[in-house]
Amino acid sequence: MERTSLTVVALLVCLSVAVVKGEDPYLFFEWNVTYGTISPLGVPLQGILINGQLPGPRINCTSNNNIVVNVFNHLDEPLLLTWNGVQQRKNSWQDGTPGTMCPIMPGTNFTYRFQVKDQIGSFFYFPTTDLHRAAGGFGGINVHSRALIPVPFDNPADEYNVFVGDWYNKGYKSLKKILDGGRTIGRPDGIHINGKSSKVGDKVVESLFTIEAGKTYRYRFCNVGMRTSVNVRFQGHPMKLVEMEGSHTMQNIYESLDLHVGQCFSVLVTADQEPKDYYMIVSSRFLKQAYLSSVAIIRYANGNGPASSDLPTPPPENTEGIAWSINQFRSFRWNLTASAARPNPQGSYHYGQINITRTFKIVNSRSEVDGKLRFALNGISHTDADTPFKLAEYFGATEKFFKYDLMADEFQTDLNKVTVAPNIKNGTFRNFVEIIFENREKTIQTYHLDGYSFFAVAIEPGMWSPEKRKNYNLVDAINRHSIQVYPKSWAAVMTTLDNAGLWNLRSEMWERFYLGQQLYFSVLSPARSLRDEYNLPDNHPLCGVVKGMPMPSPYKA
Repeated sequence: MERTSLTVVALLVCLSVAVVKGEDPYLFFEWNVTYGTISPLGVPLQGILINGQLPGPRINCTSNNNIVVNVFNHLDEPLLLTWNGVQQRKNSWQDGTPGTMCPIMPGTNFTYRFQVKDQIGSFFYFPTTDLHRAAGGFGGINVHSRALIPVPFDNPADEYNVFVGDWYNKGYKSLKKILDGGRTIGRPDGIHINGKSSKVGDKVVESLFTIEAGKTYRYRFCNVGMRTSVNVRFQGHPMKLVEMEGSHTMQNIYESLDLHVGQCFSVLVTADQEPKDYYMIVSSRFLKQAYLSSVAIIRYANGNGPASSDLPTPPPENTEGIAWSINQFRSFRWNLTASAARPNPQGSYHYGQINITRTFKIVNSRSEVDGKLRFALNGISHTDADTPFKLAEYFGATEKFFKYDLMADEFQTDLNKVTVAPNIKNGTFRNFVEIIFENREKTIQTYHLDGYSFFAVAIEPGMWSPEKRKNYNLVDAINRHSIQVYPKSWAAVMTTLDNAGLWNLRSEMWERFYLGQQLYFSVLSPARSLRDEYNLPDNHPLCGVVKGMPMPSPYKA
């Protein structure tokens, strides 16, 4: 009762301050992170729940809202949550990665405070500490457009979050021991849909969602898995793609869509078939010698009849399947006339006319170091330190933990020669950069960049070379925060490093992330001004060597 009263008082105080200062609205959340027994594939194991739920509570907000989340850690291990796709403008202090924040220790709490500044779209949160991602702890972040900004489709009758991904039955602590022992966790055991799984013909009484004939619904899909790309499709109902990771898309119709690890998109589906049950199908992609799938029931209200066992055909696999998926990627186009978070059309930003000031060519690799499995980018396999790198920068203590730019801008060394060390790249503030991801391995990759969105201008098979730039889409590539890289292929993205802070560029395949396939871009404003970056928050915990050090001079306006 006391906690509730204090929360109400804090809410009233902050709302009154917001009115006085003309701030954007505040939304308050209180989350208790606990263990609980879950059975996504029918095998009970220890999972991570938020307020007793999996998926966790949804953050349903509007562009520019201020989000305040008080997280109580009831686990027996340190915890961090990241907000995948939220750019945290000027505020990497809230990003929730081990390189930017001290963890929330067991039995304590921390209050995240951030703004979804100039963003709309479908995102999700999840834990970044250890192998917690394999235990759940995920949920949705739905950012809506402000009332005065038109959306390029009619309001749906309702909208649903759908979290899909692979799942392991070993439990996250067992998986962590396997990786710490230098071995791979191998293939997953199955696919879940919102933390549950079913097969065709199962006597499923409960539907995932109930729909009404004649109405249109928005489904926000996110792949929250550990390593597996999936394909999603509805039985008898085509999908209209309308949004992808914060960008309005050209509204093409698809029978099925590939969704890679860490990625999100929104589709509209109209209930225009015979009223009965239908299957939503999620199946694995590009898993060698394995095909995993799960289904869920979409039920018409007042419908009569079970779902048919005749499922839509999945897309092809192997080389043909990669070509199919690349062609689908090329069909995704930015809606140039639609407004996003701001009133001006998306297409008013002509990224293709900006000169590239720096190119990073990044090659991923898999190898062994001292007999143990490691993953690397350009020969550097990242490792974290006891003191978050962002805090070390802020307190002027970087020389104790890392050297900048150990990794070359372009790959130059033997793939089998790997250095295990913190991988921190200097990024020049406001530079317009090109990042090339080259995948020489036989498995698909997915990358995500915190703090930014980028233009996904090309994916092609083979090796990248400068003359490949003539094939870039410099007009209407999707502005997003993640990109897949197919086996023996490359991908190119472009962005402006205009968000000061320390930002994680990572593999979304969590085994690879955990064993080093990541780096941080350090983007510092020479002005040291509050116009470019916020100061260390007052409630931010200190750990490592900076604990007890005198506070640096704060940034000024």
